[in-house]
Formats: sequence, structure tokens, C-alpha cells
Amino acid sequence: MVLRKTFSTLATQPQLQAAAQKYGLQLGAQHIVGGTNISEAIERVQALNVQHIDATLNYLGEFVTDEQQAVEAKDAICAVIDHIVEANAQAHISVKLTQLGLLLDVDFCYDNVRDIVEHAATQNVFVTIDAENENTLAITLDIVEELQKVFDNVGTVVQAYLHDAPKIAERFQSSRIRIVKGAYNENESAVLKEPLHIDIQYVELIEFHLLHGTFTSIATHDDNIIDHVKRFVAEHSIPTNKFEFQMLYGFRKELQQHLAREGYNVCAYVPFGEDWYGYYMRRLAERPKNMSLVTKQLFTKKTNTALAIAASAFILGRLTKRK
Repeated sequence: MVLRKTFSTLATQPQLQAAAQKYGLQLGAQHIVGGTNISEAIERVQALNVQHIDATLNYLGEFVTDEQQAVEAKDAICAVIDHIVEANAQAHISVKLTQLGLLLDVDFCYDNVRDIVEHAATQNVFVTIDAENENTLAITLDIVEELQKVFDNVGTVVQAYLHDAPKIAERFQSSRIRIVKGAYNENESAVLKEPLHIDIQYVELIEFHLLHGTFTSIATHDDNIIDHVKRFVAEHSIPTNKFEFQMLYGFRKELQQHLAREGYNVCAYVPFGEDWYGYYMRRLAERPKNMSLVTKQLFTKKTNTALAIAASAFILGRLTKRK
């Protein structure tokens, strides 16, 4: 829990974000980020497609401070859609509303995301609107619901660690959703605390949407959950075109390939862009054992950068205060 909160907090530090951009992906993130530009990302997607693995592309960016940045992000995401179509890639997109100006002005953000969804609809590309932290969740879900009144190519994400997750799943029962465990540092009153309780609710959400929903993206790297889903869909005669296993780019590559060979739909979440830092830190918060990926890059190579120093000092400071 200490490491999770630490990395979640690190993910929100603009100073570290700036250092990360300066020093690039040599700190280890190149293993889980699909490049810094759309051309690199499309190459990664095409390589996945050859292995019969689809992709959801996420143009990274979270520290939007003015409307111009949000408009630039919107235009970049629309360009991603065009590149997907031009490359005939098996992919859709994921977007975060904070990148499109949600914290600046809600109506402004809505206009931006509507432009994206409308453009994607003309190209037959699906758009998943990511759930972010508790402070933005309610308005995010309201915006998704409003968009779904007009478009059928948009869905959202349900985070299993939230107490309200079952209600959210019911609310979006008739749409395609991605079900995740959750990786934000939330107010403890809003979330389940015990990993076992999160796992139980996660499986219940998956089962509910498999039985009553349209299409379910099951975001997990957990062998036990994957095996459970396999048994569940077999027992209930749920066809494979009703769901997919979704995993993070660069994680458990062999498992992704194995599931694809077995005939299951598999989708890799492929983030790309210069603003990779926040995403990277949340992956460490979500799965602290991935810290080995960082330590190998930071401390066995000559990468004594400002980011390494700042991050290390922050971690040590947090841990020291708790002793």
C-alpha cells in the first residue's frame, strides 16, 4: 500500500514529468510505451496485428494547463484515428478527458471529445473514454452517457476497486466497457482496501457484463482470473466475439500470444507520446513488483538523471516518515 500511494503521487508531479520528457525513455519505460510518436506506435500495432492481437491506442498527456494544449491533444487524437485507418490497423483508441480540458471547462471538454467521437464514427473506430480519479469520475460518466445518446462507437471503463463499481456497470450495461481493477490513489472511503475484496468484485463485474452486457474488455494479467473467465464463458455458452482479454503493451507477451493462438480475442493497451511519465508511474502503483523494471534501468546503467534522483529521494522520504 505504501508503494502504491508513493508511485501514484509521483505520477502527479509536474517536475518529474518534465525531467522524464528531457531524458526520454531510457529509464525503462520503453518496454511498456509504444514510442513517442504516432509512426512508432503504428509500427508496434502492426507487429501486434501480425500475431492476431488488436490494440487500443492511447495518446498520452495529463498535465494540460490551457485550452490550446487541449485543442492540440484533440487534433493529435483525430490524427491517430486517421493513421489507424490508413494503416488498416486492427485498433481503436482510448482517451482521457483531463487531456481534453475537463479541469479547465466542462463544456469545452465535451466539445473536444465529441469532435473526436464524431470523427471516429465516420471511420468506424471505437473510442473508450478512460475513467480517471474520483474527482473527475462523475462528470466523465455523465459525458459518456451524453455522447451515447448520439453515437454508438463510444464506451467507458469500470474500476473494480470503487465501492460504486457495480452501480456503474449496471448504468453502462448496454454498452461496450473495459473492466479494470483501478490504479489511482483515491480517497480510502471510496475504494475497497483489501486486494482479495477487489479481486472478488472484479470477477463479479466481469461475470455480470458477460451475461448482460454487449462486449466486455477484461483487463487483466492474472492467470487465475483468465482461467476463471475461460471456464465461465464455456459454462454459459458465451461466444468469443462477446469479449476480449486486454493487457498492457509489453506485459506478458507470451501469454497474449498464447491466448490469441487459442482463438480468444486479445487486445494490447498501447500508450505512446512524450507525456509517458504519469502512465508509467501508475503501472508501478498498480503492480509494485514491476519496480524491478525501474531499478534495473536506473541503478545498473549510467542513468543518474534528475528524474532518478528526485524519484529516489521522494520514495525514501515517504518511507522514512512512516517508520
